[in-house]
Amino acid sequence: MIDKILRAAVERGASDVHVKAGDVIRARVDGRLVPLTRQALTAEQTRAVAHALVTDEADRARLDAATDHDCSYALDGAGRFRVNILRQRGAYSAVLRLIPAEVPTLEQLGLPPVVARVAEAERGMVLVTGVTGSGKSSTLAAMIRHVNARAEKHVVTLENPIEFLHTDLRASVTQREVGVDVPSFGAGLRAALRQDPDVILIGEMRDAETVDTAMKAAETGHLLLSTLHTPDAQSTILRTVAMFSPTEQRVVRLRLAESLHAVVSQRLLPRASGRGRVVAAEVLLVTEAVRDLIADGKVGELREYIADARVQYGMQTFDQHLTDLVRAGDVAYDVALAAATRPADFALQFRMLHAAPGAAVAPAVAAAGTTAGDGLPPGAGFDFLNG
Repeated sequence: MIDKILRAAVERGASDVHVKAGDVIRARVDGRLVPLTRQALTAEQTRAVAHALVTDEADRARLDAATDHDCSYALDGAGRFRVNILRQRGAYSAVLRLIPAEVPTLEQLGLPPVVARVAEAERGMVLVTGVTGSGKSSTLAAMIRHVNARAEKHVVTLENPIEFLHTDLRASVTQREVGVDVPSFGAGLRAALRQDPDVILIGEMRDAETVDTAMKAAETGHLLLSTLHTPDAQSTILRTVAMFSPTEQRVVRLRLAESLHAVVSQRLLPRASGRGRVVAAEVLLVTEAVRDLIADGKVGELREYIADARVQYGMQTFDQHLTDLVRAGDVAYDVALAAATRPADFALQFRMLHAAPGAAVAPAVAAAGTTAGDGLPPGAGFDFLNG
């Protein structure tokens, strides 16, 4: 039955599916968490779902003793899901993230053209950042696709779990899953340096050891792609340096200034039409001036530098991109204002550009009083056990 529910979620355009004991199954559609079923699940039912999602027999045998478990789940004709199984109040829960069957392009994601140039770099560290659910994995996959279609290179990815599946085109893509093919990100990264890579992708940099090895990879002539859970370019650099002890941070700033190539930070916002979401991106390219700011600890000046360097280098701040999205009619003014890094400056700048804020407000997309099962596609609102 879980396959039927997941297919219904895919038909609705869901990005995530939430399964929890004592609640109906819910899906995130256009950023909103909406019900997919009418009947709340019991603890026994969520346990059955959890065991069905774990396809490896050894992992399934250990599941009852685990508090968290990450894996992937394939659904024929619908795509793959990144799965996190967890315990809450003694019962199983699961959150599934849909991974489309086809790797997206940078153009399909709506990312600025400068991101393609970033993906074509020969060396350096590129960080894609944003909160959970902001599309970081899709952006990294699109960057790998861009390299794969254009260059004779060896790409090594370290993921937990493997999400998008890449077919070798002009490049050779080796995908390794942490916990299956390699014990940890750090161990996989150290091994990758001995595997003649041109491009290395790390699903996430979680600790100082991994960051240190990643900088070494960039310093030795590789292109290193990874993610961090930071909201913008400025906080990304501060967070990276803060992973190290105070006695190491000055040296880390110097190394980061030399090894960092770019930071792409992104947020997903609802479209003004009420259907789908659009990415707003901040892009920092590391020029000589940026290196000096990082090395000298003047990271607080980066936002102004990015804004001033837009025409010359193609960089952009969030607020600059938000202005573009509102003027194009893609995002409502009030949504952009709420997402802006500096709302007051954003509003002032918008008025200076002679925009009409009131004309861009998106229509309401949620009707009050919706109950579980309302507005579901055919076959979605069924009893979980009896169908």
